[in-house]
Amino acid sequence: MQNLTQDGQNLVNSLSRRYNLSFDAVMHMLIAVNNGNGSMAQFNCPELGGGGQWMRGGMTMVGDMFNYGLKSTVDNLCNELANGLANMQVFMPLPKGSKSSNQWWPGDLGQPFSSGAQNSTRYAIFPNRLAVEVNGNVTVYDTLDNNIGGISQQQGGNSSLTFSSQYGTIPVNTLPIVSGAGSSSSNTNNQSSQQSAQQNLAPQNNFVAPPAPMAFTPAPAPAMQAPQNLTNASSVDEVIQLIEKLAKLRDMGAISDNEYNSKKTDLLNRI
Repeated sequence: MQNLTQDGQNLVNSLSRRYNLSFDAVMHMLIAVNNGNGSMAQFNCPELGGGGQWMRGGMTMVGDMFNYGLKSTVDNLCNELANGLANMQVFMPLPKGSKSSNQWWPGDLGQPFSSGAQNSTRYAIFPNRLAVEVNGNVTVYDTLDNNIGGISQQQGGNSSLTFSSQYGTIPVNTLPIVSGAGSSSSNTNNQSSQQSAQQNLAPQNNFVAPPAPMAFTPAPAPAMQAPQNLTNASSVDEVIQLIEKLAKLRDMGAISDNEYNSKKTDLLNRI
C-alpha cells in the first residue's frame, strides 16, 4: 500500500470520524478514487454496502440500490476524497512507472487520451497502444486498427478484459503483446487467438446451403395400352345404372323407344 503524507493521514482520519467509518474503509475508497483519477471509483467495501461505482457529477451505484442514504454517503465521501487528492499531497511521491504511481505505464508511451480503473485493474489508452495493469503487472498491447472506446472486466483477471471498438466487443488477450507479461512466450498464442477472433468476426451464414442441382433425366413416356373391355372396367351394377338413366331419358322424351332399346341391347351385350 502506498504511504500517506501527514496531510493524507489527517484527511483519512477526519473523514473516518465524520462518516463513522473505519480507517481501512476510508483508505479503500481513497485508493479507488485515486485509481479513477479523482473522477470515478469502483469499490468493494463491506461498510458501504459491498460492491459499487461512483462517478463525479454522475450516477452513484451501491449494492443496496434503493438505499438513497447510503448513495448520498458514498457520493459525499468520494467527492471529499477527490477534492483532497486535487488540493493536497495525499500520497508520498513515487518514481514514475512504479506500481503505485499515478503514471504506472511505461514512460515512452507519453500521456494517454483515456484511462481508468476497475477492481484490481488499471488501463490507459494511447495511439496504437493499450497499457493494462493487473495486480501490479503491466502489459502493453498493440491495438492494431481498433478504435478503442472503453475497457470492461468480468471476474477472472486479465483474460476476462474486453474492449469495445468499431468491430464490436473484443477480448484484450487477442491483441499482440508489445511488452510486459508474456511478451516473449505468448506472441504465437496471441497471433493464433487474434486469427480466431477475426474468424469469429467474419460474417456467418445462418442458412443451410442449397443442395447442388441434380441432372434432369426425363422419365420415359408410359406405354400406350389398348382399351380394356367394358366388362373389366365396369361392373354389372354400373351397366344397370346406365340402363336406368336411359329409361329416364326415354320417359323425358330425350330419346325414342327405338334408341332406348338399341342402347339397352348394346349395354346388355357387354355384360
